[in-house]
Amino acid sequence: MIGLIDTHCHLADPKLYADLEGVLARAAEAGVTTIISVGAIGPIENDRRTVEIAESRTRVFAAVGVHPHDAKDCDAARIAELRDLARSKKVVAIGETGLDFHYMHSPAGAQEASLRRHLELAGELGLPVVIHCRDGERRVIEIVREIGMPAAGGVIHCFTGDLAAAREFVELGFCISFSGILTFRNANALRATVAAVPDDAVMVETDAPYLAPEPYRGKLNEPAFVVRTLEVLARIRGLEPDRLAAQIAANSARLFRLPPA
Repeated sequence: MIGLIDTHCHLADPKLYADLEGVLARAAEAGVTTIISVGAIGPIENDRRTVEIAESRTRVFAAVGVHPHDAKDCDAARIAELRDLARSKKVVAIGETGLDFHYMHSPAGAQEASLRRHLELAGELGLPVVIHCRDGERRVIEIVREIGMPAAGGVIHCFTGDLAAAREFVELGFCISFSGILTFRNANALRATVAAVPDDAVMVETDAPYLAPEPYRGKLNEPAFVVRTLEVLARIRGLEPDRLAAQIAANSARLFRLPPA
């Protein structure tokens, strides 16, 4: 397949950054032509490194934000730093932000305040927002309705919610991105949501270095493996993988306003 896009990974993560050239070479060999690399996890240095990686490579783009796990550190000064980083032409989204009420590494109130700040920043900058959501779908929907959906749209990355949540997110204007979790044997409920996502809202990702798809589960994930998730997604949707890859490329180009390859 040619023209694949990994719409969400973390190239600045030490596990990938230590072999960055190898990771990118294997991605290219697998037909992955475009990568959206997300900072967000950990200190602001990860966002800075993510932007640096994107600025040094033609088809790597960046998203900057504060992950819900680190929301307790998302103050006005951190938002100002993200605003400065987003001046780069290679920054195509704000995030990932959102709510993670499963692990609760930051208090719920801090996560909700951080989500509001990110939605406001995305709206201010005219950029789409990347949402992480685990066990917090109802509150994400309520907060997006309260603050307002960014005019540039957004994506629910690594979607793991139910059918009702998928439909509500799509109604709000979000794209829905599926990760390697879709390939797991115990993911029947998630696979049942796939048909509810319209063609023009579906995306695919690795979330590398996390969540390697079958048959690589348990190993270090990387952008090249997005092929496996796309193949499963295509089979569920009754499409040829090439056709689905082209649709996802078009959806990604529209949402992130990517230049032609």
